[in-house]
Amino acid sequence: MDAREAQGRGFLLGKFMPPHAGHRLLLDFAGQFCRELTVLVCSLPDDPIPGERRLAWVSELAPRANVLHLADPMPQEPSESPDFWDIWRRAIRTKESRAISFVFASEPYGERLAYELGARFIPLDVRRELVPISGTMIRQDPIGHWEYLPECVRPYFVKRVCLVGPESAGKSTLATTLARRFATTYAWEHARPLLDLKGGKCDPEDIPLIARSQIAIEEAAARRANRVLFCDTNVLLTKIWSEVLFGMCPGWIEHEAATKRYDLALLLEPDIPWVDDSQRYFPDTERRRQFFDRCRRELDRVGQPYAIISGSFTEREAAAIEAVRQATGLNATAK
Repeated sequence: MDAREAQGRGFLLGKFMPPHAGHRLLLDFAGQFCRELTVLVCSLPDDPIPGERRLAWVSELAPRANVLHLADPMPQEPSESPDFWDIWRRAIRTKESRAISFVFASEPYGERLAYELGARFIPLDVRRELVPISGTMIRQDPIGHWEYLPECVRPYFVKRVCLVGPESAGKSTLATTLARRFATTYAWEHARPLLDLKGGKCDPEDIPLIARSQIAIEEAAARRANRVLFCDTNVLLTKIWSEVLFGMCPGWIEHEAATKRYDLALLLEPDIPWVDDSQRYFPDTERRRQFFDRCRRELDRVGQPYAIISGSFTEREAAAIEAVRQATGLNATAK
């Protein structure tokens, strides 16, 4: 028999704003201690991180737990209401009516909360000796405390830099170089392997698939990024290509392109030699320049900050690194 079977139901609550390594330790500890665990994510309407997003994060971090959301306006300190503990006890019992045997917390309030719920208090790392971090520290400097962010939380805070421009302007080369120099990963252009299966030919019905693939690869890569993510193309460029090739673009892609924001876009000049492959359309200089100008107009239209990158590959690398430093505060380290 599992040793946890006779241990009763555990309970813990928190703002999880955002979840960090300390929360993860507490969730894992409580989950190992009890067979059944209820986790209450508490939020207020004006919280800097939406409660629904935090609920999703905690649900992913504790997949075996019963994760619930308390979004009612609750007093945050006993000094705010003489009925503070009565209010909290009733709210918790509304969400979890079953008997609670143990309350887990890394804060001193856990002892009183356990008393109110008729449970035993199980403290963990109250002095923050095992994991010296807090939600406030993360919110004040998420990049500086990156190692304490769970993988599922990182896309919310990661700095994002996208590369846009015409064909054969060196986007893929620069994206891989920047990822290496900043010791991170990048989201590659996913249209290429999709269209390789068709001999490089693009049809109108491919555009939604390309856009969804690009969104998916960016979000997947963001989980694995080290503070900054470089994106070799984005949905805005998919929109432009759809309009250039087919004279139209699906509405949802237009909306995504208009609302998606990056910390910086790098707009690459077509001033390096053309390299042909099976998926390129416009080898002449004039068409490449027209495409560049169209990219620039679209960036201006959606209000996306960008830097124009030109020159030799060495000059492009140096200019891009400096632009990224100015936009994100991050410095390249690797050579």
